[in-house]
Amino acid sequence: MTACAIETAAEDGGAVWPTGFTITANGAYAARLAGAGDALYAERWTLDGPEPYAVPLPLDQPEDPGARLLPLADGRVLIGRRVDGRRHTFSLLYPTGPGTGQLPLGAVESVEPSGELTLLPPSPDGICAYAMCVGPDTTSLWLVAGGAFGPEQVAEVKGRCTGGVWLDRTGRMLALDRRLDGGPVKAVAVDLERGGETTPLLQITEESDDRLLMADPDSGLLLIRSDAPSPGHERLGWGVLGSRLPIRFPECLRLDDAAVTPFAVQPGQVLLPEHCSVALRIDAAAGSWVGMWRPSGRRMHQVAAPAGWLAGSGLWTPHGVLRLPYATPEAPCGLADLEVPPDQEPEPEQQPARQAEAAPPAPAVCRPVPLQEAPLTDRRVTP
Repeated sequence: MTACAIETAAEDGGAVWPTGFTITANGAYAARLAGAGDALYAERWTLDGPEPYAVPLPLDQPEDPGARLLPLADGRVLIGRRVDGRRHTFSLLYPTGPGTGQLPLGAVESVEPSGELTLLPPSPDGICAYAMCVGPDTTSLWLVAGGAFGPEQVAEVKGRCTGGVWLDRTGRMLALDRRLDGGPVKAVAVDLERGGETTPLLQITEESDDRLLMADPDSGLLLIRSDAPSPGHERLGWGVLGSRLPIRFPECLRLDDAAVTPFAVQPGQVLLPEHCSVALRIDAAAGSWVGMWRPSGRRMHQVAAPAGWLAGSGLWTPHGVLRLPYATPEAPCGLADLEVPPDQEPEPEQQPARQAEAAPPAPAVCRPVPLQEAPLTDRRVTP
């Protein structure tokens, strides 16, 4: 199974760390800060066994709420801690019998006065971990775990970057959302094996902000947020990596009174982007719940999340089952399985923006080719 971890994307005012529950690229492990108040500690979840289970990784002192975690494929957990303003230290945590082992890796110092540093999503190789440091005119990328001699700078990219999406299965090609000289945001592909060489990835119009939210290497499906179809108002759309096919912005993904954010894509759909199931987090005044959608469909199915859902996190199995992690006092480590409901009669091709449903039913417990010349359209692929 393959997982896609949700990371919080900050605007150019300052990058932020990933938040919440982070899952490895292969879906085997996850990590989060558990506990409450002044008694926070790292917690590792194992997700690929018959039943999920959690292993606490406490140390002699509680963790700061600003500590950020990234699980590795071997079961260790990277922790980043901010100390002394701009300085960030990194260590690996692992269970050792009744206790927790800790392997210090070194530190990285931010160049921004705010001291912010972004931990990038888990690398597809499961071994390396990267951080991003944004400066006034350039963005530096650091290998903070998996190197031979502690943290080392591996690339420097011109401009101020946010986001971070892996484009391949090896951890070589990384997509970043870059702003140059106060201009619009454009996603670029960064080659980490060539010192950060960049290639244009998204340029729907010259003036539009075009961000890449997720990419699936198996199918080539890209999930995009852009204001190209309606300047000043961002829309959720999809395209295909390395294709000249149009970028599409389905009406069913636009809700008047809710924010819609993708967090997982079904793996294993080789060269079939239209048939990939996509999980979306829906946030509105009524709370957060789950949307499920396929590019070949005409509607987004909305369902309630399980109680205690670690909102914005989850993973698909290759067979199309969405697994949502949750934690409650009665069940501190659980996974709820959801399947995509069958598509019913298609909705009209042109329709007004739909409103979010307030109470969905409860669930049961590569080197990329630039898309800069792809035309803009609202057309959708029919089944």
